[in-house]
Amino acid sequence: MTWIPEAASNLAGKVDGVILVITLISIFFFVLITAVLIYFAVKYRRKRDDEETPYITGNEPLEIIWTVIPSILLILLFVYGFVVYKDMRTPPKDAVDITVTGKQWIWTFDYYNGKKSLNELYVKQNVPVRMIMRADDVLHSFFIPQFRVKQDILPGRYTQLWFTPTKVGTYDLYCAEYCGTGHSQMLGKVIVLSPEAYDIWEKGIGVDEGDAVASLPPEELGEKLYKEKGCNACHSLDGSVVIGPSFKGLFGKTGTLEDGSTYVADENYIIKSIYEPQAEIVQGFQPVMPSFKGILSEGEVDALIAYIKTLK
Repeated sequence: MTWIPEAASNLAGKVDGVILVITLISIFFFVLITAVLIYFAVKYRRKRDDEETPYITGNEPLEIIWTVIPSILLILLFVYGFVVYKDMRTPPKDAVDITVTGKQWIWTFDYYNGKKSLNELYVKQNVPVRMIMRADDVLHSFFIPQFRVKQDILPGRYTQLWFTPTKVGTYDLYCAEYCGTGHSQMLGKVIVLSPEAYDIWEKGIGVDEGDAVASLPPEELGEKLYKEKGCNACHSLDGSVVIGPSFKGLFGKTGTLEDGSTYVADENYIIKSIYEPQAEIVQGFQPVMPSFKGILSEGEVDALIAYIKTLK
């Protein structure tokens, strides 16, 4: 099946199987019913002006057949679908837990080993993962097309899903529930690493992509982080106000905080806004920004500041 996304988890093949069976049965009966309809329309068409429609009282054997066969097919489809659904809802006991938090408009991931990541989920190939999820604000939906998994995330309640990634690669993560004006920017990546590469990532040693990123000039790295870490969901580059202040012309700008004091957007102000966003709220904006402490390193913050300086 090439008309659907690549299958990259243990559940993808099972979900595709259910879809394929339902699709083939639907096509078979569509063709059968259409052919019979055309045959009857031609065979029993009115041939003379004085011809009367025959009085048909029914056909008991035929009625039993078209009642029993669809009923058996529906029961079989239900059992097949239920078995697959049960597999999808029952994580294995050795699954690794990862906590997911959805918030307008970012994903944060907390791993069993204390590591954190933002908008990038790192998992090990062929190791089952259980995602324990909650929302900080409104309804979101965690959706990875290549894994065939999707689950709503609710504020004030935990939901879960699980999967075993089977192919090394990078896959798209979407929010599949409209969650506000920045919904289309709530994107992420699922990075499936080989066991060897995952061990390297776990120890904090840069993997291939990390090495390439480290070699970028600060301004380019800052631009990359602006897009990958979800800053673009709230901070525009053209001076328009989205959720937070625009990055255009931000560096060196002066303004007023909610408590009436003033600020200068220098390096110290920006790093404090990233690590302690609730400490100083700019007048006219809501305190909705999450802390990036433990998510962005000081080197990455330096790169973001370098990028902001270029936006005049």
